[in-house]
Amino acid sequence: MNKILVVDDNLSSLKQIGAQLSENYDVSLAKSGALALHICMREKPDLILLDIEMPDMDGFETIKRLRLNRYLGSIPVIFLTGNHDTETEVRGLQSGARDFITKPVEKSILLHRIELHLRFSSYQSQLESTVAKLSDSVALSFAELIECRDENTGEHVVRTSKYVGMLGRRLIEMGSFSDELTAMDLNMMVRAAPFHDIGKIAVSDRVLLKPDRLDDDEYTDMKRHTIIGEEILENMLARTPTQHYLHYAKQIAGSHHERFDGRGYPRGLKGDEIPLCGRIMAVADVYDALVADRVYRRGMKHTQACSIITGGKDNMFDGRIVDAFESIHEELAATARNLADSAKSL
Repeated sequence: MNKILVVDDNLSSLKQIGAQLSENYDVSLAKSGALALHICMREKPDLILLDIEMPDMDGFETIKRLRLNRYLGSIPVIFLTGNHDTETEVRGLQSGARDFITKPVEKSILLHRIELHLRFSSYQSQLESTVAKLSDSVALSFAELIECRDENTGEHVVRTSKYVGMLGRRLIEMGSFSDELTAMDLNMMVRAAPFHDIGKIAVSDRVLLKPDRLDDDEYTDMKRHTIIGEEILENMLARTPTQHYLHYAKQIAGSHHERFDGRGYPRGLKGDEIPLCGRIMAVADVYDALVADRVYRRGMKHTQACSIITGGKDNMFDGRIVDAFESIHEELAATARNLADSAKSL
């Protein structure tokens, strides 16, 4: 059942509209714009009926704050108003409202308009999902090609994306980073994770494929892939600014080799100076590098890899993310085995 939020400072009107909708929808009521924003953060509605003329925070200010929030900005809003002038209607449409309904509200018109906009919103969501899946598929293939250059397997980007998702979900369950890690943020991070080594496209094969230890100059050249990847993704984001996950991809590419103690590269960032997505990616990337088979060596046992990860707590890695890793390490091991078996069967 679709969720509808009705916002009106007039309690009589609020209860009337709520009663008209309660048979068809899951209805929430708010008598102010501030309360409406709070409800939206707690339980994202599918559509909002928003009164314009309210004290303190009117409908225009409320929708402005909604549109500035990445999590709430796409919710369709229908303005409720007793004001019929053209200036109000134009201002409302410019602010991002989908429609206007004049008060007092006639039930049949109200239900028809709501159903129309819910259908349109559903179609739009399905279209955006299809485009996102196509975009992700192309991006993943590109990232896999880059990974294969250094005798890694293309499955590395699939595995690390899985691990980022698992670690992120556990951090959300633990209540860690609640101010910067929502389900939407995590979805963006998972989509962005395959791009973490995109900068390797500019590293020479002589360095990338060298079987021996890199000398100082070669190591310096290798480290450039973080900055190069960041620049590539910055350009991609500039060309497609609506693809918000590229913002996370840029941060991940530039920071996944930073260390929590400040001894990483390329900038020597320390602690919370390192973007959260980069700190999560660092754990996922190192874990996969340890347990996955490579052309030149067998992957180490899960228990050995866990010892290295936990040994890096609060120096190489953020201790809070290591705590999350420890709490789901068995699930991570099972996922690694399943993905390895799937790759072998192809």
